[in-house]
Amino acid sequence: MTEVVLIEDIEASATRLGIDLSSVDLDSIQLPPGEDFGIKSDDDDDLYQDDPLEFEAGFGNIIVVDNLPVVPPEKFEKLEGVIRKIYSQIGTIREGGIWMPVNPESQKTLGYCFIEYNTPQEAELAREKTNGYKLDKSHIFAVNLFDDFEKYMKVPDEWKAAEIKPYTPGENLQQWLTDEKARDQFVIRAGSNTEVFWNDPRQLMPELVHQRQYWTESFVQWSPLGTYLATVHRQGAAVWGGATTFNRLMRFAHPQVRLIDFSPGEKYLVTFSSHEPSNPRDTHRIVINIFDVRTGKLMRDFKGNVDEFATGGSGGVSGISWPVFRWGGGKEDKYFARMGKNVISIYETETFTLIDKKSMKVENVVDFSWSPTDPILALFVPELGGGNQPARVSLVQIPGKEELRQKNLFSVSDCKMYWQNNGEYLAVKVDRYTKTKKSTYTGFELFRIKERDIPIEVLELDNKNDKIVAFAWEPKGHRFAVIHGDGPRPDVSFYSMRTTLNAGRVSKLTTLKSKQANALYWSPAGRYIVLAGLKGFNGQLEFYNVDELETMATGEHFMATDIEWDPTGRYVATAVTSVHEMENGFHIWSFSGKLLYRISRDHFYQFVWRPRPPSLLSAEKEEEIAKNLKKYSKKYEAEDQDVSMQLNEQDRRKRKMLQEQWNEWVTKWKQLHEEERQLRIELRDGVVSDEEEEYEAKEVEVEEVLDVAEEVVAFDLDQE
Repeated sequence: MTEVVLIEDIEASATRLGIDLSSVDLDSIQLPPGEDFGIKSDDDDDLYQDDPLEFEAGFGNIIVVDNLPVVPPEKFEKLEGVIRKIYSQIGTIREGGIWMPVNPESQKTLGYCFIEYNTPQEAELAREKTNGYKLDKSHIFAVNLFDDFEKYMKVPDEWKAAEIKPYTPGENLQQWLTDEKARDQFVIRAGSNTEVFWNDPRQLMPELVHQRQYWTESFVQWSPLGTYLATVHRQGAAVWGGATTFNRLMRFAHPQVRLIDFSPGEKYLVTFSSHEPSNPRDTHRIVINIFDVRTGKLMRDFKGNVDEFATGGSGGVSGISWPVFRWGGGKEDKYFARMGKNVISIYETETFTLIDKKSMKVENVVDFSWSPTDPILALFVPELGGGNQPARVSLVQIPGKEELRQKNLFSVSDCKMYWQNNGEYLAVKVDRYTKTKKSTYTGFELFRIKERDIPIEVLELDNKNDKIVAFAWEPKGHRFAVIHGDGPRPDVSFYSMRTTLNAGRVSKLTTLKSKQANALYWSPAGRYIVLAGLKGFNGQLEFYNVDELETMATGEHFMATDIEWDPTGRYVATAVTSVHEMENGFHIWSFSGKLLYRISRDHFYQFVWRPRPPSLLSAEKEEEIAKNLKKYSKKYEAEDQDVSMQLNEQDRRKRKMLQEQWNEWVTKWKQLHEEERQLRIELRDGVVSDEEEEYEAKEVEVEEVLDVAEEVVAFDLDQE
């Protein structure tokens, strides 16, 4: 074995022998072939790195099925066939992947078997699907993962009390709401960076709060009340909180998570993933987990193939509409539901099980939606039997599943439901066939949810054949807006559910003709609305005051893809995301349509305002403040004046700096001019003065021959 010699020993030996190592040419020293004298070369590092062989870790793809019939050898084949038939429907069983141990004395099976699948996901699905499967009265399967046995064997025989860690107070997660300037925050994603800013319109620019590179691998999402910022990673999701630090508060393990959704009260987080099957003929496998946000505990999981989750919602991945589960019951997060074939499965969060331990049967239901504030479901069932059984919209009270109201609808082509955010009104847009069945027209069924017996009004536009482009309720209000028309410039109409003479009648307020708009964005506080022309209209904006029925301003954000009001209704953000290669970035506008500032960012992906929780003030207190607004506004007017003076002082300093830079530039060139004075005198043959008026200008014409053309004349000799 070669002895390893340290460099310190070599230096000591050289000193003892009187050799100066710095004068030795090490490159000229030739080592015997195959000998390194214990000295590793940096060029051969890869020779000393062993390539570890990759093995499958654990036995996660194997399940143990207990409580099988105990059979003699002549029935082995029949029992194995039954087991294979049951479990091959769930996943692909490996060749020789079913093994039934045998009692060596009696030669009978021991009543259990091992089944090996291609993937751990298939094994886990098999456990969920068949644990408790009833083969007959005497044999009910008990199914476990093979790896679980090792986990349970490690449980100590003696109980030990858990270690209680000392309490350490965390950061106040609502501190950002106490900002002295009453500013709002927003988050953006551009390139690999994610940044949180204060919106500071007084300074006409945002103020950076926190930024990180590669903070998320997909997207970010605020929780509904603004307490948490969620990020998505390959290993799962995480939530972060605070005003400035944004520390990680909790992680939620869910490999390959693709979508997330918070419950309205922020108590729960739903995560979604889709996994490709090992057999190309099989469908994707879906995994949905529901976590407690504060503790990170997995409260319930749902797993199955894509066909089991492919109904309901709008938007999603892998053939799944998102969100699969819709939350109801207001901010208490009491109920969540999903739609299946002819059923709506409603769960309560106290036990995370079905209400009454069974789904609600609704034949041919195609859509449902929750009231934003109350445990009320709105259901839509289309026509059946060629129109013999009419379509219907039903309102159902949960948890009693009592039908509060039903409306039958005839000749229905399509139906869409819109709740007002306070849950006071429900608008049902109904597309109906004409008598010839060759075309459709649209009307609205308007439900007054809070009134006795839930009265319903029918609304038809002046031209009922107009196409409905967009519909939107006024938040916290009683008005709604509709964009309608078939031409390139549709009309916009505003309606009210109250009139001066009769609070129970819908009436039209006004119609704006020929507008470049295809989207409606109400202020969260109501009263103001942005009529937006996106896509084909290239970002046309009109800021409209519905109280006064007048346009406050118009603007344009060329190629705008996204528009979002801040949660207070004071500012509007418009953005161009990376769906366009150019003009990426965002603009901030006042509610009245004044452009305050603009920020450009390459590869711009996301702009999201941080939501605010509901106000703690009562409606009466808010009304009192609105009446005495001038009294309260004096303080802020003074602050605005101070900021204005600061901005003026900044402008003055900027102008002074520019003046100083100009003076320095002039001085520099005057100095250079003086240094070259003697050279100029020499060029003028001794004339000293630089004054132009002391010289006489003469014009001299110079003729120059540029080219000479020769003319060749041909003569006819015969003619001469």
